[in-house]
Amino acid sequence: MATTGTVVGIISNLVVVKVNGPVSQNEICYINHRAVKLMAEVIRIGSENAYIQVFESTRGLKTGTPVEFTGHMLEAILGPGILSKNFDGLQHDLDKMEGVFLQKGDYTHPLEVDKDWRFKPLAKVGDEVEAGSWLGEVTENWIAHKIMVPFTFEGEFKVKKIVAAGDYKIEDTIAVLEDEEGNEHKVSMIQKWPVKVPIKTYKNKPRPAKFLETGIRVIDSFTPIVEGGTGFIPGPFGTGKTVLQHALSKQADADMIIVAACGERANEVVEIFAEFPELDDPRTGRKLMERTTIIANTSNMPVAAREASVYTAMTIAEYYRSMGLKILLLADSTSRWAQALREMSNRMEELPGPDAFPMDLPAIISNFYSRAGFVHLNNGETGSVTFIGTVSPAGGNLKEPVTEATKKAARCFYALSQNRADSKRYPAIDAVESYSKYLEYPEYIDYVSKAISPNWVDNILDARNILVRGRETYEQINILGDDGVPVEYHEIFWKSEVIDFVILQQDAFDKIDASTPINRQQYMLEKVLNINNTPFSFEHFEEVNPYFKRIINVLKQMNYSEFESEQFKKFEKELEEILNEKAVVITEQP
Repeated sequence: MATTGTVVGIISNLVVVKVNGPVSQNEICYINHRAVKLMAEVIRIGSENAYIQVFESTRGLKTGTPVEFTGHMLEAILGPGILSKNFDGLQHDLDKMEGVFLQKGDYTHPLEVDKDWRFKPLAKVGDEVEAGSWLGEVTENWIAHKIMVPFTFEGEFKVKKIVAAGDYKIEDTIAVLEDEEGNEHKVSMIQKWPVKVPIKTYKNKPRPAKFLETGIRVIDSFTPIVEGGTGFIPGPFGTGKTVLQHALSKQADADMIIVAACGERANEVVEIFAEFPELDDPRTGRKLMERTTIIANTSNMPVAAREASVYTAMTIAEYYRSMGLKILLLADSTSRWAQALREMSNRMEELPGPDAFPMDLPAIISNFYSRAGFVHLNNGETGSVTFIGTVSPAGGNLKEPVTEATKKAARCFYALSQNRADSKRYPAIDAVESYSKYLEYPEYIDYVSKAISPNWVDNILDARNILVRGRETYEQINILGDDGVPVEYHEIFWKSEVIDFVILQQDAFDKIDASTPINRQQYMLEKVLNINNTPFSFEHFEEVNPYFKRIINVLKQMNYSEFESEQFKKFEKELEEILNEKAVVITEQP
């Protein structure tokens, strides 16, 4: 018999329910409010009372209202039809809802139950299978969507029946499995999984080391991320987080993109819905939305809904990873998710941590980031979930608790700089303040040494040191004046500016410069490092600025030219002539 209860206390979206039976942590329940069922989740259990967070507005709710408990956790419905959809944090299909505003209790099915899918069996009668094994596939847009043994199944099973190739609906039985005790289990194309529990139907999860190409030079060349890696982008308003996310979505080497807008302002969410469907996919020549799923909750939605969106997005990502796909999950912004955790923690009168965030905020963030990763599936295939979150620190303060806690969990730190954004140096990632811990991994160094160049990592470290030296000399020039420092200081600074303008800065709206293949990045990085290693002869500091501006201009023209084209080679030859004007020729002594 299902447990029921009665509302005895209301604190905004936190509702206290007196229960008459057993309930479990994170169990879903429904409040019967004025003929509308409001969905909620258990977040604390007392001796007689359960504390639940409601996913809807509780305005007008009264004590004495009946509550029904379902006996299961918040679950994602997984199956064909997730791609190209717009969901809210509870995976309700927003496109099926009517009206301008979301209505209380307006819950929709995330998938198309009446649609026929062309099923192709991959398993055959007699095969031994387990949770996550591939039974067949259907074509979802252009992705081969695998139909798998439900993740909830435990132990070994034998395929007793499987349907022939043909058209089926997602709720039709496509296979019958027999367990070790001889019991039969019917399997359809859809399954459910609790969003706050990681999907672990894989053989192992090694430390990721395979370079993930994004086409963004400041990321690939200075702060690289790997397949199954984690990173985050903190930055104040107006520093280009949205354009950077669009660039990552279009150009990253991923099979599927999931965008989780967890608590963004309404106008920013509208931008996602309006702009993403219009983005062209350079990999297929079609629309990017065909391999994208959007999960959106605005900042004026209840805190519980904001929290649910990131878990729903990660569960969908893990589901597609189990198909052997490379998934890129972008969350904007995890600060609003953390603020939702803070609001509920305060309402439950828990002991506050720094800035009133929960004491266990670092553990919550770390546990979530750990769900990303590169895995070896049981059938020998590989899959990955690469997670990049954005953080919106108040006032651009990178020392606030959410940024500090995320630093401990994420391996890549992409610090957006207000100064770089104000000076129109985009992407506004500060290459000196940012870092990638993957550069320290022996597995990564070994991989890129074979895949890119034996001295690739050494070149990155050399370029970073040049940027640091350039920043130091710039500060001294500012303090002492142009004529108060040696000419060598001006040369050091402008050599670092060559790296900044040619490698770090990139035009996201230029057809060629928007995405740079890694072989071209390697070529250009070696070219600017050769310039930095070349000694020049200047008689006065006033010669340095115009000379290096000429070098930078030619190099930027090379960035806008097709790689190794006639125009590219023409600018390359012009560069050599400029370098020969001031380069010091060192003759070896006999």
